[in-house]
Amino acid sequence: MAGHVLAKKISGLFRGDKIDAIKGVESAMNNKLPVPTLKVTKNSVEGDTQADPVHHGGEERVLHHFPREHYGQYRRWDLITHFKDVPAMGENISTVGLNESQVNIGDIIQIGEVLLQVTQPRSPCFKLNLQFGHPKFALAMQESRMCGWFYKVLQEGEIKASDSIVLIERKTDISIAQAMKIYFLADVDPEQYQQLMQCEGLAENWIASMQKRIDTQQIENWQYRLYGPEGEPA
Repeated sequence: MAGHVLAKKISGLFRGDKIDAIKGVESAMNNKLPVPTLKVTKNSVEGDTQADPVHHGGEERVLHHFPREHYGQYRRWDLITHFKDVPAMGENISTVGLNESQVNIGDIIQIGEVLLQVTQPRSPCFKLNLQFGHPKFALAMQESRMCGWFYKVLQEGEIKASDSIVLIERKTDISIAQAMKIYFLADVDPEQYQQLMQCEGLAENWIASMQKRIDTQQIENWQYRLYGPEGEPA
């Protein structure tokens, strides 16, 4: 698989350094703007920010990649109640023809000067419900696994919109879609958790979360993450 082109071109690159509020909740999702180039360091994208640095950003989530065609599918499912398009998910990289079944945990990927490693899928939260006007958007993303993924940076540099996305090395056999399925199983499954936890490159917070589930034989409550302070809609 070394040197395999995953995408010949990028649909769009985005960044934004402003934070505002969506229905009273701080978010940077609506402030991403198209740019011809992203300057990427080990810890961040120059000129890019997150409203919640605890759950977004950091060394294992420097860049967010989201497939453009997912917007159309979410519209067909009537989950976007008003017009929103790229980069309304808060993504930095948008592509067509590359999805969660084609990208694996731990993949080493070259985009322009930058060398990246895939660390985890996006874990959807209730801010997406507010962003797209549907109370169960985050749940739909979790169940459909149309979530996008994050990269950590192995080699700094610039990414240009004209760059190809090239798979340099495949480290594991678990795709982003499979990782989502395992991580969000309804019941504790130590065997499947262990398979995912052993994936080279997997984000440390995912490993810690699954280990805690194994130790306690309980899954953490997802209500707040999926629905926010108001709870699950009737």
